[in-house]
Amino acid sequence: MGEIEPIRRAPASAPHPQSHAPLVVQVTFDRRELDRMLDLYGRMVAAGEWRDYAIDFLKERAVFSVFRRSLDVPLYRIEKTPKLARKQGAYSVVSQTGLILKRGHELPRVLAVLEKPLTAIG
Repeated sequence: MGEIEPIRRAPASAPHPQSHAPLVVQVTFDRRELDRMLDLYGRMVAAGEWRDYAIDFLKERAVFSVFRRSLDVPLYRIEKTPKLARKQGAYSVVSQTGLILKRGHELPRVLAVLEKPLTAIG
């Protein structure tokens, strides 16, 4: 009969294969934040103001961009920058020209700058 070979294991000092891969951390929106932004987006689409959106998760910030037409530059950018949370607030709404329209600690208050005012009929 043949001899059974012992199981060979890697030495304890061998590095884990993924230990050298850089850890990429991205800023994201949580479900509550996305619900708020998509609710506003849906109402603005229904009003004929917006037609498209994009979401970018970057290293320093997360960006929800809204467009009037798909091929345009963003009409507005809703940004979350956690690094600014203790100072001016993590959330901001930035216009097409780069002007910060509103900045704050609470997303609903920051999004209020984009709300369409109700007009009286009559």
